[in-house]
Amino acid sequence: MKSIEQERQEHRPIRKTVNFVEALAIVVGVIIGSGIFLKPGIVLTHAGSPWMSLLAWVTGGIITLASALSVAEIASAIPKSGGLYTYLGELYGNMVGFLLGWVQTVISYPASVAALAIAFASYSGYFIPMNGFEQKLLAVAILAFILAMNVVSTKYGGVIQTLATVGKLIPIVGIIGFGLFTGSSPGFSGVHGAATGAGFGVAVLGTLWAYDGWIGVTNMAGEIKNPAKTLPKAISIGVIFVICVYVLVNLAIFQILPYDAIVSSKAPGADAAEALFGSGGGMFITAGIIVSVLGALNGYLMTAARVPQAMGEKGEIPFSAVFRKIHPKFQTPSNALIFQGVLAVVYIFSGTFDTLTDLLIFVLWIFFTMGVFGVFLLRRNVSSPKGQYRVPLFPVTPLVGIVGGIYILGSTIISSPLQSLIGIGITLIGLPIYSYMKRK
Repeated sequence: MKSIEQERQEHRPIRKTVNFVEALAIVVGVIIGSGIFLKPGIVLTHAGSPWMSLLAWVTGGIITLASALSVAEIASAIPKSGGLYTYLGELYGNMVGFLLGWVQTVISYPASVAALAIAFASYSGYFIPMNGFEQKLLAVAILAFILAMNVVSTKYGGVIQTLATVGKLIPIVGIIGFGLFTGSSPGFSGVHGAATGAGFGVAVLGTLWAYDGWIGVTNMAGEIKNPAKTLPKAISIGVIFVICVYVLVNLAIFQILPYDAIVSSKAPGADAAEALFGSGGGMFITAGIIVSVLGALNGYLMTAARVPQAMGEKGEIPFSAVFRKIHPKFQTPSNALIFQGVLAVVYIFSGTFDTLTDLLIFVLWIFFTMGVFGVFLLRRNVSSPKGQYRVPLFPVTPLVGIVGGIYILGSTIISSPLQSLIGIGITLIGLPIYSYMKRK
Protein backbone atom coordinates (compact mmCIF):
# COMPACT_ATOMS: atom_id res chain seq x y z
CA MET A 1 0.00 0.00 0.00
CA LYS A 2 1.22 3.49 -0.82
CA SER A 3 1.54 6.00 1.95
CA ILE A 4 -0.38 9.27 1.90
CA GLU A 5 2.94 11.07 1.33
CA GLN A 6 3.71 8.90 -1.73
CA GLU A 7 0.30 9.66 -3.21
CA ARG A 8 0.81 13.36 -2.59
CA GLN A 9 4.23 13.31 -4.24
CA GLU A 10 2.90 11.49 -7.34
CA HIS A 11 -0.04 13.82 -7.92
CA ARG A 12 1.27 17.21 -6.93
CA PRO A 13 1.59 19.82 -9.71
CA ILE A 14 4.73 19.86 -11.83
CA ARG A 15 7.21 22.58 -10.98
CA LYS A 16 7.21 25.58 -13.31
CA THR A 17 10.73 25.40 -14.73
CA VAL A 18 10.33 26.52 -18.38
CA ASN A 19 11.35 30.16 -18.88
CA PHE A 20 10.68 32.52 -21.79
CA VAL A 21 13.87 31.64 -23.70
CA GLU A 22 13.09 27.91 -23.54
CA ALA A 23 9.45 28.51 -24.54
CA LEU A 24 10.66 30.61 -27.48
CA ALA A 25 13.13 27.84 -28.41
CA ILE A 26 10.25 25.35 -28.47
CA VAL A 27 8.25 27.56 -30.84
CA VAL A 28 11.16 28.23 -33.21
CA GLY A 29 12.72 24.79 -32.85
CA VAL A 30 9.55 22.85 -33.64
CA ILE A 31 8.59 25.05 -36.61
CA ILE A 32 12.02 25.06 -38.28
CA GLY A 33 12.69 21.44 -39.25
CA SER A 34 14.08 20.37 -42.61
CA GLY A 35 11.36 22.16 -44.62
CA ILE A 36 13.21 25.44 -45.16
CA PHE A 37 16.16 23.55 -46.66
CA LEU A 38 13.96 21.44 -48.98
CA LYS A 39 10.78 23.42 -49.80
CA PRO A 40 11.98 26.56 -51.66
CA GLY A 41 12.12 24.80 -55.04
CA ILE A 42 8.63 23.29 -54.67
CA VAL A 43 7.11 26.63 -53.63
CA LEU A 44 8.89 28.43 -56.49
CA THR A 45 7.65 25.88 -59.03
CA HIS A 46 4.02 26.47 -58.09
CA ALA A 47 4.32 30.23 -57.52
CA GLY A 48 5.78 30.78 -61.00
CA SER A 49 8.32 33.49 -60.19
CA PRO A 50 10.75 34.47 -57.41
CA TRP A 51 8.67 37.46 -56.29
CA MET A 52 5.46 35.41 -56.23
CA SER A 53 7.35 32.72 -54.30
CA LEU A 54 8.41 35.27 -51.68
CA LEU A 55 4.82 36.53 -51.55
CA ALA A 56 3.66 32.94 -50.93
CA TRP A 57 6.06 32.60 -47.97
CA VAL A 58 4.87 35.93 -46.56
CA THR A 59 1.20 35.01 -47.09
CA GLY A 60 1.65 31.67 -45.34
CA GLY A 61 3.45 33.47 -42.54
CA ILE A 62 0.66 36.03 -42.13
CA ILE A 63 -1.97 33.26 -41.92
CA THR A 64 0.17 31.44 -39.35
CA LEU A 65 0.81 34.62 -37.37
CA ALA A 66 -2.91 35.50 -37.35
CA SER A 67 -3.71 32.02 -36.01
CA ALA A 68 -0.88 32.22 -33.47
CA LEU A 69 -1.94 35.62 -32.13
CA SER A 70 -5.54 34.36 -31.78
CA VAL A 71 -4.65 31.15 -29.96
CA ALA A 72 -2.24 33.13 -27.78
CA GLU A 73 -5.21 35.01 -26.30
CA ILE A 74 -6.84 31.69 -25.41
CA ALA A 75 -3.55 30.44 -23.94
CA SER A 76 -3.33 33.59 -21.83
CA ALA A 77 -6.88 33.18 -20.54
CA ILE A 78 -6.59 29.38 -19.99
CA PRO A 79 -2.94 28.81 -18.99
CA LYS A 80 -3.28 25.06 -18.41
CA SER A 81 -1.27 22.09 -19.69
CA GLY A 82 -2.65 20.15 -22.65
CA GLY A 83 -2.77 23.05 -25.10
CA LEU A 84 -5.41 22.83 -27.79
CA TYR A 85 -6.92 19.70 -26.19
CA THR A 86 -7.63 21.72 -23.06
CA TYR A 87 -8.86 24.80 -24.93
CA LEU A 88 -11.34 22.85 -27.05
CA GLY A 89 -12.65 21.07 -23.95
CA GLU A 90 -13.18 24.38 -22.18
CA LEU A 91 -14.75 26.18 -25.17
CA TYR A 92 -16.66 23.45 -27.04
CA GLY A 93 -17.23 20.78 -24.40
CA ASN A 94 -15.24 17.83 -23.08
CA MET A 95 -16.15 15.46 -25.94
CA VAL A 96 -14.58 17.71 -28.60
CA GLY A 97 -11.45 18.13 -26.52
CA PHE A 98 -11.26 14.38 -25.88
CA LEU A 99 -11.43 13.53 -29.61
CA LEU A 100 -8.44 15.76 -30.31
CA GLY A 101 -6.56 14.40 -27.30
CA TRP A 102 -7.34 10.86 -28.45
CA VAL A 103 -5.84 11.25 -31.94
CA GLN A 104 -2.90 13.29 -30.63
CA THR A 105 -2.02 10.78 -27.91
CA VAL A 106 -2.45 7.52 -29.81
CA ILE A 107 -1.42 8.51 -33.34
CA SER A 108 -0.51 12.07 -34.25
CA TYR A 109 2.23 12.94 -31.77
CA PRO A 110 3.98 9.54 -31.52
CA ALA A 111 3.85 9.10 -35.31
CA SER A 112 5.40 12.55 -35.77
CA VAL A 113 8.08 11.71 -33.21
CA ALA A 114 8.80 8.46 -35.09
CA ALA A 115 9.03 10.31 -38.42
CA LEU A 116 11.50 12.82 -36.97
CA ALA A 117 13.62 10.07 -35.41
CA ILE A 118 13.80 8.29 -38.78
CA ALA A 119 14.63 11.60 -40.50
CA PHE A 120 17.50 12.11 -38.03
CA ALA A 121 18.86 8.65 -38.84
CA SER A 122 18.38 9.11 -42.61
CA TYR A 123 20.32 12.39 -42.72
CA SER A 124 23.00 10.87 -40.48
CA GLY A 125 23.52 8.35 -43.28
CA TYR A 126 25.28 11.17 -45.16
CA PHE A 127 28.19 10.76 -42.73
CA ILE A 128 27.77 7.12 -41.60
CA PRO A 129 26.57 4.64 -44.25
CA MET A 130 23.74 2.48 -42.84
CA ASN A 131 21.18 0.01 -44.13
CA GLY A 132 17.48 0.35 -43.36
CA PHE A 133 17.54 -1.70 -40.16
CA GLU A 134 20.59 0.13 -38.83
CA GLN A 135 18.84 3.44 -39.47
CA LYS A 136 15.89 2.25 -37.40
CA LEU A 137 18.23 1.26 -34.56
CA LEU A 138 19.84 4.72 -34.65
CA ALA A 139 16.38 6.31 -34.68
CA VAL A 140 15.42 4.35 -31.56
CA ALA A 141 18.74 5.22 -29.89
CA ILE A 142 18.37 8.99 -30.41
CA LEU A 143 14.73 8.77 -29.32
CA ALA A 144 15.77 6.90 -26.16
CA PHE A 145 18.36 9.59 -25.37
CA ILE A 146 15.88 12.45 -25.82
CA LEU A 147 13.28 10.52 -23.79
CA ALA A 148 15.73 9.91 -20.92
CA MET A 149 16.71 13.59 -20.78
CA ASN A 150 13.08 14.68 -20.63
CA VAL A 151 12.19 12.09 -17.99
CA VAL A 152 15.09 13.09 -15.76
CA SER A 153 14.31 16.81 -15.98
CA THR A 154 12.10 19.15 -17.98
CA LYS A 155 15.00 21.58 -17.60
CA TYR A 156 17.27 19.19 -19.53
CA GLY A 157 14.71 19.03 -22.31
CA GLY A 158 14.58 22.83 -22.33
CA VAL A 159 18.36 23.09 -22.51
CA ILE A 160 18.51 20.59 -25.39
CA GLN A 161 15.79 22.57 -27.15
CA THR A 162 17.62 25.87 -26.74
CA LEU A 163 21.00 24.47 -27.88
CA ALA A 164 19.45 22.67 -30.87
CA THR A 165 17.56 25.80 -31.91
CA VAL A 166 20.75 27.89 -31.79
CA GLY A 167 22.62 25.13 -33.63
CA LYS A 168 20.11 24.84 -36.44
CA LEU A 169 20.30 28.60 -37.02
CA ILE A 170 24.07 28.49 -37.71
CA PRO A 171 23.82 27.13 -41.31
CA ILE A 172 20.77 29.32 -41.91
CA VAL A 173 22.67 32.43 -40.80
CA GLY A 174 25.61 31.31 -42.98
CA ILE A 175 23.43 31.06 -46.08
CA ILE A 176 21.71 34.38 -45.35
CA GLY A 177 24.86 36.25 -44.31
CA PHE A 178 26.96 35.24 -47.32
CA GLY A 179 24.20 34.68 -49.86
CA LEU A 180 22.50 38.07 -49.67
CA PHE A 181 25.70 39.85 -50.66
CA THR A 182 26.83 37.76 -53.64
CA GLY A 183 25.47 40.44 -55.96
CA SER A 184 24.72 38.24 -58.98
CA SER A 185 21.03 37.40 -58.33
CA PRO A 186 20.74 34.59 -60.95
CA GLY A 187 17.48 33.37 -59.42
CA PHE A 188 15.71 36.58 -60.40
CA SER A 189 16.68 36.33 -64.05
CA GLY A 190 15.81 33.87 -66.80
CA VAL A 191 12.52 32.47 -68.02
CA HIS A 192 9.88 32.09 -65.31
CA GLY A 193 6.76 29.96 -65.34
CA ALA A 194 3.35 31.55 -65.65
CA ALA A 195 1.90 32.32 -62.24
CA THR A 196 -1.75 31.26 -61.84
CA GLY A 197 -4.19 31.65 -58.98
CA ALA A 198 -4.32 27.89 -58.45
CA GLY A 199 -0.53 27.60 -58.56
CA PHE A 200 -0.09 30.38 -56.03
CA GLY A 201 -2.63 28.70 -53.75
CA VAL A 202 -0.66 25.43 -53.85
CA ALA A 203 2.52 27.39 -53.12
CA VAL A 204 0.91 28.98 -50.04
CA LEU A 205 -0.26 25.55 -48.92
CA GLY A 206 3.33 24.30 -49.12
CA THR A 207 4.55 27.14 -46.91
CA LEU A 208 1.82 26.49 -44.32
CA TRP A 209 3.17 22.98 -43.74
CA ALA A 210 6.63 24.54 -43.18
CA TYR A 211 5.15 26.89 -40.55
CA ASP A 212 3.36 24.10 -38.65
CA GLY A 213 4.16 23.06 -35.08
CA TRP A 214 4.22 26.31 -33.08
CA ILE A 215 1.07 25.44 -31.09
CA GLY A 216 2.91 22.62 -29.30
CA VAL A 217 4.35 25.07 -26.77
CA THR A 218 0.85 25.60 -25.34
CA ASN A 219 0.90 21.96 -24.15
CA MET A 220 3.56 23.05 -21.66
CA ALA A 221 1.54 25.86 -20.07
CA GLY A 222 1.43 24.18 -16.66
CA GLU A 223 5.23 24.14 -16.51
CA ILE A 224 5.93 27.59 -17.94
CA LYS A 225 6.75 30.44 -15.59
CA ASN A 226 3.99 33.07 -15.72
CA PRO A 227 2.27 31.39 -18.73
CA ALA A 228 -0.40 34.09 -19.15
CA LYS A 229 2.34 36.53 -20.21
CA THR A 230 5.09 34.18 -21.41
CA LEU A 231 3.00 32.16 -23.90
CA PRO A 232 1.65 35.07 -25.99
CA LYS A 233 5.11 36.66 -26.10
CA ALA A 234 6.91 33.43 -27.04
CA ILE A 235 4.33 32.49 -29.70
CA SER A 236 4.15 35.90 -31.39
CA ILE A 237 7.89 36.64 -31.32
CA GLY A 238 8.73 33.08 -32.40
CA VAL A 239 6.40 33.05 -35.40
CA ILE A 240 7.50 36.54 -36.54
CA PHE A 241 11.14 35.45 -36.26
CA VAL A 242 10.50 32.33 -38.37
CA ILE A 243 8.71 34.37 -41.07
CA CYS A 244 11.75 36.65 -41.33
CA VAL A 245 14.13 33.67 -41.47
CA TYR A 246 12.13 31.93 -44.21
CA VAL A 247 11.93 35.04 -46.39
CA LEU A 248 15.63 35.84 -45.97
CA VAL A 249 16.69 32.25 -46.75
CA ASN A 250 14.66 32.30 -49.96
CA LEU A 251 16.11 35.69 -50.93
CA ALA A 252 19.61 34.34 -50.35
CA ILE A 253 18.93 31.25 -52.47
CA PHE A 254 17.69 33.46 -55.33
CA GLN A 255 20.92 35.45 -55.01
CA ILE A 256 23.05 32.31 -55.23
CA LEU A 257 21.37 29.82 -57.62
CA PRO A 258 19.85 30.22 -61.10
CA TYR A 259 16.09 29.93 -61.40
CA ASP A 260 16.17 26.58 -63.25
CA ALA A 261 18.57 25.09 -60.70
CA ILE A 262 16.28 26.02 -57.82
CA VAL A 263 13.21 24.55 -59.52
CA SER A 264 14.92 21.27 -60.37
CA SER A 265 16.71 20.86 -57.01
CA LYS A 266 15.43 18.49 -54.32
CA ALA A 267 17.42 20.38 -51.70
CA PRO A 268 18.02 24.02 -52.73
CA GLY A 269 19.44 24.88 -49.32
CA ALA A 270 22.21 22.28 -49.67
CA ASP A 271 22.94 23.35 -53.27
CA ALA A 272 23.16 26.99 -52.20
CA ALA A 273 25.57 26.08 -49.38
CA GLU A 274 27.74 24.09 -51.79
CA ALA A 275 27.81 27.01 -54.22
CA LEU A 276 28.89 29.31 -51.39
CA PHE A 277 31.30 27.12 -49.45
CA GLY A 278 32.43 24.49 -51.96
CA SER A 279 32.21 20.72 -51.46
CA GLY A 280 32.03 21.21 -47.71
CA GLY A 281 28.78 23.10 -48.15
CA GLY A 282 26.78 19.87 -48.48
CA MET A 283 28.25 18.56 -45.23
CA PHE A 284 27.62 21.92 -43.55
CA ILE A 285 23.95 22.05 -44.50
CA THR A 286 23.37 18.34 -43.80
CA ALA A 287 24.79 18.79 -40.31
CA GLY A 288 22.45 21.76 -39.92
CA ILE A 289 19.48 19.65 -40.98
CA ILE A 290 20.44 16.92 -38.47
CA VAL A 291 20.58 19.46 -35.64
CA SER A 292 17.33 21.00 -36.88
CA VAL A 293 15.54 17.65 -36.88
CA LEU A 294 16.97 16.88 -33.43
CA GLY A 295 15.46 20.09 -32.08
CA ALA A 296 12.09 19.33 -33.64
CA LEU A 297 12.21 15.77 -32.24
CA ASN A 298 12.92 17.02 -28.73
CA GLY A 299 10.21 19.68 -28.99
CA TYR A 300 7.58 17.24 -30.24
CA LEU A 301 8.33 14.60 -27.59
CA MET A 302 8.48 17.17 -24.80
CA THR A 303 5.11 18.71 -25.73
CA ALA A 304 3.44 15.43 -26.79
CA ALA A 305 3.53 13.88 -23.32
CA ARG A 306 1.61 16.79 -21.81
CA VAL A 307 -1.59 15.79 -23.64
CA PRO A 308 -2.06 12.29 -22.10
CA GLN A 309 -0.88 13.74 -18.78
CA ALA A 310 -3.61 16.42 -18.97
CA MET A 311 -6.17 13.81 -20.04
CA GLY A 312 -5.16 11.71 -17.06
CA GLU A 313 -5.69 14.68 -14.75
CA LYS A 314 -9.30 14.89 -15.98
CA GLY A 315 -9.82 11.10 -15.86
CA GLU A 316 -10.70 11.02 -19.57
CA ILE A 317 -8.29 8.30 -20.69
CA PRO A 318 -7.94 4.63 -19.67
CA PHE A 319 -5.29 4.19 -16.96
CA SER A 320 -5.67 7.87 -16.05
CA ALA A 321 -3.97 7.33 -12.69
CA VAL A 322 -0.86 6.12 -14.53
CA PHE A 323 -0.77 8.94 -17.08
CA ARG A 324 -1.33 11.76 -14.59
CA LYS A 325 1.37 10.49 -12.26
CA ILE A 326 4.28 12.87 -11.73
CA HIS A 327 7.63 11.27 -10.97
CA PRO A 328 8.26 11.89 -7.23
CA LYS A 329 11.96 12.61 -7.71
CA PHE A 330 12.25 14.17 -11.18
CA GLN A 331 8.92 16.05 -11.12
CA THR A 332 8.20 15.16 -14.76
CA PRO A 333 5.25 13.32 -16.39
CA SER A 334 7.49 10.28 -16.78
CA ASN A 335 4.78 7.72 -17.54
CA ALA A 336 3.22 9.87 -20.26
CA LEU A 337 6.66 10.49 -21.78
CA ILE A 338 7.53 6.78 -21.78
CA PHE A 339 4.14 5.89 -23.30
CA GLN A 340 4.66 8.33 -26.18
CA GLY A 341 8.21 7.03 -26.66
CA VAL A 342 7.12 3.36 -26.75
CA LEU A 343 4.38 4.11 -29.29
CA ALA A 344 6.91 5.99 -31.43
CA VAL A 345 9.24 2.97 -31.39
CA VAL A 346 6.34 0.76 -32.56
CA TYR A 347 5.69 3.17 -35.43
CA ILE A 348 9.41 3.26 -36.30
CA PHE A 349 9.64 -0.51 -36.73
CA SER A 350 6.24 -0.86 -38.39
CA GLY A 351 7.01 1.91 -40.87
CA THR A 352 3.47 3.31 -40.58
CA PHE A 353 4.31 6.81 -39.29
CA ASP A 354 4.02 8.67 -42.62
CA THR A 355 0.74 6.94 -43.50
CA LEU A 356 -0.78 7.72 -40.10
CA THR A 357 0.23 11.39 -40.11
CA ASP A 358 -1.12 11.80 -43.67
CA LEU A 359 -4.45 10.26 -42.65
CA LEU A 360 -4.93 12.77 -39.83
CA ILE A 361 -3.99 16.03 -41.60
CA PHE A 362 -7.61 16.84 -42.41
CA VAL A 363 -8.90 16.05 -38.91
CA LEU A 364 -6.15 17.96 -37.12
CA TRP A 365 -6.83 21.06 -39.20
CA ILE A 366 -10.53 20.85 -38.31
CA PHE A 367 -9.57 21.03 -34.63
CA PHE A 368 -6.94 23.68 -35.29
CA THR A 369 -9.42 25.93 -37.13
CA MET A 370 -11.91 25.43 -34.30
CA GLY A 371 -9.17 26.54 -31.93
CA VAL A 372 -8.64 29.81 -33.82
CA PHE A 373 -12.42 30.40 -33.91
CA GLY A 374 -12.45 29.72 -30.18
CA VAL A 375 -11.25 33.27 -29.48
CA PHE A 376 -14.76 34.48 -30.42
CA LEU A 377 -16.30 32.03 -27.93
CA LEU A 378 -13.75 33.05 -25.31
CA ARG A 379 -14.66 36.72 -25.57
CA ARG A 380 -18.36 35.91 -25.43
CA ASN A 381 -18.15 33.65 -22.39
CA VAL A 382 -15.10 34.78 -20.41
CA SER A 383 -14.37 38.29 -19.17
CA SER A 384 -10.64 38.97 -19.49
CA PRO A 385 -8.97 40.71 -16.54
CA LYS A 386 -7.47 44.13 -17.16
CA GLY A 387 -3.98 43.96 -18.63
CA GLN A 388 -4.35 40.41 -20.03
CA TYR A 389 -3.11 39.83 -23.56
CA ARG A 390 -5.74 40.31 -26.28
CA VAL A 391 -5.31 39.56 -29.99
CA PRO A 392 -4.63 42.77 -31.96
CA LEU A 393 -6.96 43.98 -34.75
CA PHE A 394 -9.82 41.78 -33.53
CA PRO A 395 -11.87 40.39 -35.33
CA VAL A 396 -9.78 40.72 -38.53
CA THR A 397 -6.79 38.79 -37.18
CA PRO A 398 -8.63 35.57 -36.19
CA LEU A 399 -10.70 35.73 -39.40
CA VAL A 400 -7.47 35.62 -41.43
CA GLY A 401 -6.42 32.49 -39.51
CA ILE A 402 -9.85 30.90 -39.98
CA VAL A 403 -9.82 31.56 -43.73
CA GLY A 404 -6.37 29.97 -43.94
CA GLY A 405 -7.61 26.91 -42.03
CA ILE A 406 -10.68 26.56 -44.26
CA TYR A 407 -8.43 26.82 -47.33
CA ILE A 408 -6.25 23.96 -46.08
CA LEU A 409 -9.32 21.85 -45.26
CA GLY A 410 -10.80 22.44 -48.72
CA SER A 411 -7.51 21.69 -50.49
CA THR A 412 -6.97 18.52 -48.44
CA ILE A 413 -10.43 17.06 -48.98
CA ILE A 414 -10.24 17.81 -52.73
CA SER A 415 -6.80 16.25 -53.14
CA SER A 416 -7.24 13.36 -50.66
CA PRO A 417 -10.95 12.65 -50.04
CA LEU A 418 -10.47 9.00 -49.02
CA GLN A 419 -7.66 9.82 -46.60
CA SER A 420 -9.78 12.60 -45.07
CA LEU A 421 -12.72 10.22 -44.49
CA ILE A 422 -10.47 7.55 -42.98
CA GLY A 423 -9.00 10.20 -40.65
CA ILE A 424 -12.50 11.14 -39.49
CA GLY A 425 -13.26 7.44 -38.92
CA ILE A 426 -10.11 6.99 -36.80
CA THR A 427 -11.08 10.03 -34.74
CA LEU A 428 -14.63 8.77 -34.14
CA ILE A 429 -13.27 5.46 -32.81
CA GLY A 430 -12.55 7.46 -29.68
CA LEU A 431 -16.26 8.06 -28.96
CA PRO A 432 -16.91 4.64 -27.32
CA ILE A 433 -13.82 5.17 -25.15
CA TYR A 434 -15.09 8.62 -24.16
CA SER A 435 -18.52 7.20 -23.29
CA TYR A 436 -16.98 4.41 -21.24
CA MET A 437 -14.74 6.78 -19.29
CA LYS A 438 -17.60 9.17 -18.70
CA ARG A 439 -19.76 6.38 -17.23
CA LYS A 440 -16.85 5.13 -15.17
